[in-house]
Amino acid sequence: MPTKARTGWKGPAWALPPVAVLAVVFLYPLLLVVQQSFSPDEGGTSLAPYADVFASASFRSALTTTVWLAAGSTVGCLVLGFVLALVIAFVPFPGAKAVARFVDVFLSFPSFLITLALLFIYGNAGMANGVWTGVTGAADGPFHFLTTPWGVLLAEITYFTPFVMRPLLAAFSQLDTAQLEVASSLGAGPARIVRQVILPEALPALLAGGSLVLVMCLNEFGIVLFTGAKGVTTLPMLVYSKAILESDYPAACVVAVVNIAISVGLYSLYRAVSRRAGA
Repeated sequence: MPTKARTGWKGPAWALPPVAVLAVVFLYPLLLVVQQSFSPDEGGTSLAPYADVFASASFRSALTTTVWLAAGSTVGCLVLGFVLALVIAFVPFPGAKAVARFVDVFLSFPSFLITLALLFIYGNAGMANGVWTGVTGAADGPFHFLTTPWGVLLAEITYFTPFVMRPLLAAFSQLDTAQLEVASSLGAGPARIVRQVILPEALPALLAGGSLVLVMCLNEFGIVLFTGAKGVTTLPMLVYSKAILESDYPAACVVAVVNIAISVGLYSLYRAVSRRAGA
């Protein structure tokens, strides 16, 4: 009995230090952000910062921009990721395994690195404009979209597509090839096999990857910053603008709390979809 008592105490005892560290490092700063969002500059506790932020056109514009960029990027990543994963998994070509391994390496790249590469290609002084002016003799090239919302969309799709491909490739590797052979022997074409055999099996992985991309796009800051898209203001950019440029910390905290609430909701959706995919 004494041994059991000591063993029963070890679990909570060893759990206290990491829980304490988590509380100090993460929960306490988060609590300060929430507290500051209810603390107007005049002092006291009030919902006035929320009312002011929700009534501002800049917040509504940032929220709309964030949602449509995240949704558009997610759709683009799902379509492109599904097609590329299909090619890698089912179309035999030299180097297919090397490409699949590169997808894993790509996941470790920082987002600003991909954006910087796109700037070298499509920037105002990039390779594409350089080739155009060299061939046509024009004073300027036609590629100036990278500093627009479409440039941000392209950068996010480029960067986040492998996050959809990775779970899809894992799902495709577990697919019974006998199903494909049977479907093919019964006269089903490639499009029908993809639609009726592959897609239903890959749907949970596709939803899990899409949910993860949606959460990450919602909170993306580096891509918007490095594209130089001054007219594109997302919720993370608005937090930066309110806190750093305007020193309006209550408003910045309100926007941050809204962003956190949306992110937690979408992350809960991602976890639910992931559990379903694992099952």
